[in-house]
Amino acid sequence: MKSNQIVLLDGGIGQEIYKRAGSPESKTLWSLQIMRDNPEIVVSVHMDFINAGSKVLSLNNYAATPSRLERIAMSDSFDEIHSLSIQLLNTAISESKSARSDLSIAGCLPPLIASYSAEDSRENKELFDEYILLIEQQIDHVDLFLVETMSSIKEIIAVTDALDHFGLGKYVSLTLDDDHPNLLRSGENLVDAIKLLEMKSADAILLNCSCPETITSALSEFKNIEIPFGAYANGFSSVKDLKFGNSINVLEARNDLGPDEYSKFAMDWIDRGARIIGGCCEIGPKHINRVSDQIHLNGYTTMKLGL
Repeated sequence: MKSNQIVLLDGGIGQEIYKRAGSPESKTLWSLQIMRDNPEIVVSVHMDFINAGSKVLSLNNYAATPSRLERIAMSDSFDEIHSLSIQLLNTAISESKSARSDLSIAGCLPPLIASYSAEDSRENKELFDEYILLIEQQIDHVDLFLVETMSSIKEIIAVTDALDHFGLGKYVSLTLDDDHPNLLRSGENLVDAIKLLEMKSADAILLNCSCPETITSALSEFKNIEIPFGAYANGFSSVKDLKFGNSINVLEARNDLGPDEYSKFAMDWIDRGARIIGGCCEIGPKHINRVSDQIHLNGYTTMKLGL
């Protein structure tokens, strides 16, 4: 990508869907159950991010890993959920004013058992095999895969090996310890993760689902890398209350991170060299719209990503 081009992702689609549904008491599958019961909400969220200026759109299937579905006795719904997420995003694109050729659809490769957790004790081969299943389920319907919220080097190795198996691009996003921006949530060094991804010829390295202040601090570790990098923060006060098996409803949104405030963080990341920008949980279409406006006001153009 050119120096004046910024890849603009969408925001936290799962959390936005959950909020628009009234934060229902039934939290099974987070936004996935809402997608099954009220698909029109999912379409409207996707459309709002498209209209806000997002060029890379994520499927609403973050929580639909085989491990998570098995935990709630819904393994039989794996195909259905992924197919529905693909169908609804395509519906949103076709109903929007944007040309399909101007947009990228990103398949999702998330943590397999839980976000912010490095507690998966399985062998690398088991993780690899599960990522293979996720890739196979989405590959015919997406333009790229976005690896999200990686908490440990073990996860990074498994998912990048799976992508290499198919010869696919590696866009890998890491989540950080908000009290120690130089560490992954596993306690491993961010620098070691960056070096690993450089060695594995990653197409881009990102930081996500951490506080924006954490990301700003951590970007100092990216000064000397040649791989494109980027960031998309969350809007939670803290994620410390989210324990393994809990729902994200236990977390609280910040009240000091509106669209103006978030766009200032995003433009600072761009000033520091980031070329892929978006939002994670609690970052909605209004935030992305303000970021898009600021990107263009500062002489940049927005673009999509591809394989």
